[in-house]
Amino acid sequence: MVKIAPSILAADFSKLGKEIKAVDKAGADMIHLDIMDGHFVDNISFGPGLIASVRKSTNKVFDVHLMIDNVDKYVQDYIKAGADVITFHVENTKYPAKVIKMIKAQGIKVGLALSPDTSINKIGKYLEDIDQILVMSVNPGFSGQKYISQEEKVKEISQMIRCRCISIEVDGGINDKNAPNLIKAGADILVSGNYIFKSSNYKKSIQKLKG
Repeated sequence: MVKIAPSILAADFSKLGKEIKAVDKAGADMIHLDIMDGHFVDNISFGPGLIASVRKSTNKVFDVHLMIDNVDKYVQDYIKAGADVITFHVENTKYPAKVIKMIKAQGIKVGLALSPDTSINKIGKYLEDIDQILVMSVNPGFSGQKYISQEEKVKEISQMIRCRCISIEVDGGINDKNAPNLIKAGADILVSGNYIFKSSNYKKSIQKLKG
């Protein structure tokens, strides 16, 4: 069954711990944390300090998505803060293999992210060493953007990794309308922010995404 990872970027930060506990109770499988530094993307979100402060709010997997420059300099900070999975963008790193090795050496799962226009060929040579692939269905940087269809890319990746234990995650504009087609195409994890956190019933929204 597909896993749902609510993105806290869309949560109410004035009560973030409570929001995380609420989606945990509502059936979230993971918690997605978008890290933006104002360089790789035109937005700033939060850093390892916030992650460490809310780590005690849940035992669910912390799925950390790094949209930052100089990933290799900051990986250790996010691992110490409580990350269980760290995903970084293949487009923004000169030496992906080096960063993958750094993360795996700490016993942390690692993923590679692809922006909507990035070819899946960019990740082919790293498949033996990664645990998940994050397909962006919006341009990285801001919550609440309009969904960009990525079903074909998900399907191609699913065929490419058919014999590998790699999860396919999709992030951006996910709701109950596009979730079924993404699941059918091969998505294992759906990241959803506004659809969940702006709803009046977190449990119902998560269930709808699962289908």
